[in-house]
Amino acid sequence: MSRWGWAVAGLSSVRLRATVAATLVVALALGLAALILVVALRGTLVSTADAEAAKKAMAAAPYAETLELKQPDDAGVRPVTPATPAETAPLVQGKAGEVRLKDGRAVRIADPDLLVTRKQAAAASGWADPGEYAVAGIEVATAAGPAMVMARVSLDSAQQALQTLYQTLLPGVPALLAVVAGMTWFSVGRALGPVAAIRAKVADITARDLNQRVPVPRSKDEIAALATTVNGTLDRLETAVERHKRFVADAAHELRSPIATLRARLELAEPSELTEEALADVERLQSLAADLLMLAKLDAGEPLRVAELDLGQVAAEAALRARRRPEVRVELDVEPDVVMKGSSAHLDRLVTNLADNAVRHAASTVRVRVAADGGQAVLEVWDDGPGIPPGQREAVFGRFTRLDEARARDAGGAGLGLPIARDIALLHEGSLVYGDRGFVACFPLPDG
Repeated sequence: MSRWGWAVAGLSSVRLRATVAATLVVALALGLAALILVVALRGTLVSTADAEAAKKAMAAAPYAETLELKQPDDAGVRPVTPATPAETAPLVQGKAGEVRLKDGRAVRIADPDLLVTRKQAAAASGWADPGEYAVAGIEVATAAGPAMVMARVSLDSAQQALQTLYQTLLPGVPALLAVVAGMTWFSVGRALGPVAAIRAKVADITARDLNQRVPVPRSKDEIAALATTVNGTLDRLETAVERHKRFVADAAHELRSPIATLRARLELAEPSELTEEALADVERLQSLAADLLMLAKLDAGEPLRVAELDLGQVAAEAALRARRRPEVRVELDVEPDVVMKGSSAHLDRLVTNLADNAVRHAASTVRVRVAADGGQAVLEVWDDGPGIPPGQREAVFGRFTRLDEARARDAGGAGLGLPIARDIALLHEGSLVYGDRGFVACFPLPDG
């Protein structure tokens, strides 16, 4: 898989999606909660300031009723400084700040947060700017007529409280989201751990080891139920495969005796064109039965009778026994002492199948080479035929697969030789591929 494919798979993983979803939900909840908290705190602080301003205006009302309002620029108005506490009205100055008591004395208002103004006049602009002060007013009757006592309370403390809240929320909310994302990632990873183990085990199970089972977690949850279901499916699959293997093996074994008898009778019969064609068909049936029996043994996973052997000697003997065409020459390039561990019968069958295939498609020459290279025993079977197109080099290892040019009954086999050869190579922990000029099989050499 390419890097882009891994990136897409990572972005579409359940773990990542669960983490993103949980983080987004918590972020939305925290954002809504923070908004409600800010609005509620602001309302509470402003309401408190309004109540304090109203309390201050109420407290100043009795003093305001003893005052006589007078314009600051009226003649005869002069400030009295200092005024005694009993004479000083706890009122704020207007633009000039002078008021007249009932006894005619003029005093200057001492409290800057109180204002006495005529009822018809609006509160002085600039004295209590919106957003900076909470303002409350109460109507009083003075010697000069109706008036308003207005009080203001600064909102600086409310702004400071909100600023403190902002300074707490701005770093706190992202930190909390990071903790939520990390915990979700960790928790989902722990929850999906058994799923990864199940996936790895299923990927490791092949047709040769269907006896393996996936681990069942002790959590007794949906994942445990999934593992139990997978194991049940593997049980049924193993049973079906075993039945299929037994059927193929039994059928191939039962066919060998009558085919051999038929071949012996045809060979003893009086030669004719009909008997020659029948004998050729019987030979193909005999070869097919032998291939099917070999495949059944390979699929059954029968243990190999492993021994040290010289791959070059096995390859030379098998190549010389390959089916020959008069116009095709078989060349050997065998390096001595390429000793490996394996089954002589199986490796003989591998070389025979590769050599037969090469002879069938060669124009004039087949070359079999054995050498040790980089800790591996390398077997190469080349021919000077047309070769296999790049798009079909892997397809030829499928069972009963033959290329179009080899589908004639007198030219091509049953399509089982190459699959058998690859299965034998894999059984020896090796590999078999088609290179640039022919087939290349590699086997590990023993250490030392």
